[in-house]
Amino acid sequence: MFGFDDKLQILADAAKYDVSCSSSGSKRKNSGGIGDSSTSGICHTYTEDGRCVSLLKILMTNYCIYDCSFCVSRRSNDVQRAAFSVKEVVELTMNFYRRNYIEGLFLSSGIFKSADYTMERLMLVVKKLRTEERFNGYIHLKAIPGASESLLKEAGLYVDRMSVNLEIPTEEGLKLVAPEKDHQSVREPLAIIKNEILNLRQDRKKDKKTPLFVPAGQSTQLVIGATPESDLQIMQAANTFYKDYNLKRVYYSGYIPINATDSNLPQIGTSPPLVRENRLYQTDWLLRFYGFSLHEILNSTHQHLDLEIDPKLAWALRNPHFFPIDINSATYEWIIRIPGIGRQSANKIVQSRKYGKLKEYQLRKIGIAYNRAKYFMVCQDTLIAGGFHYPENIRKSILETNPRAQVTASNTQLTLF
Repeated sequence: MFGFDDKLQILADAAKYDVSCSSSGSKRKNSGGIGDSSTSGICHTYTEDGRCVSLLKILMTNYCIYDCSFCVSRRSNDVQRAAFSVKEVVELTMNFYRRNYIEGLFLSSGIFKSADYTMERLMLVVKKLRTEERFNGYIHLKAIPGASESLLKEAGLYVDRMSVNLEIPTEEGLKLVAPEKDHQSVREPLAIIKNEILNLRQDRKKDKKTPLFVPAGQSTQLVIGATPESDLQIMQAANTFYKDYNLKRVYYSGYIPINATDSNLPQIGTSPPLVRENRLYQTDWLLRFYGFSLHEILNSTHQHLDLEIDPKLAWALRNPHFFPIDINSATYEWIIRIPGIGRQSANKIVQSRKYGKLKEYQLRKIGIAYNRAKYFMVCQDTLIAGGFHYPENIRKSILETNPRAQVTASNTQLTLF
């Protein structure tokens, strides 16, 4: 039998492969209990590769009835097994919170006995935290595929965010590494949670006493590099799930080789695809916040993202006919398509030009990445307002003069743009 500290080490280590632990977007108020997860957000920190570690992130157990070859907790893997009781998870969370170690809980689990048996115990943890301990901190709960609708709905009353991991982007890829699973088992709980969020949101308009249900929304995770999907297939899956289930986030997790016996998977010693993971996040951002459509970035001709340069720059170099853009007359929607200009800078540009036409020194003060943007825009004092020529020369010049435009496999901290 393991001691409590041993169990904590085993189950916290097993949970590290799940990156879908965002802690933003909750509206739960503190009504006299312990902790707070209001709209002002909670305190959090990040690891070197950008993953959130503000939450106590553990599995209820790493026992599992499934044998997914990409998962460290798979049934056939020879690892130490441990399990927490409901009481232990509640006490651990409160203990860590009172010591100011954490601001909330991220709770997942291997599936033991059955989906309902596991989901019931997860639900009891969050119920006890809210009703008995009066804990108002952030809680992210992983829903169990195949669990009953009643358990999912009850659990949703006590948590801020729920997620169900799609894991492998395509059904074909999933069958290669997890033949016991299918995408439908993930779609069903996502649909239940989505519908309940919408129903209670409508009820709340009529009656303010209607309880909150998953106020920070739901998310999912895609494992990248375990199976041979293209970047186009990955983003098609993400795009579909965003639209069908109103997801707040899709997380992209570069596969870390943990299995030396499965020939379908990258072998131990293979580097995780961190650069590719970063490019997928950048693409996700462009689709959700920059007005790009998927076919502009990825399509049958360009099925993989360029690992040397970010996807907005890659798009710009493939579409020279859109450039240069006049910074003093273009709309906000076109300004944010210029490589080196983000949304905040674009807003500042639009506001600033009310007082006169902008020049180079003013754009530099606003904070745009001028050495990249200059190839795609003109301003008041641009000397030559000719056409856009020789994309390959521009690409070469940017990579030579702006190292931040390029990331290599050795990078551990990757930026969005």
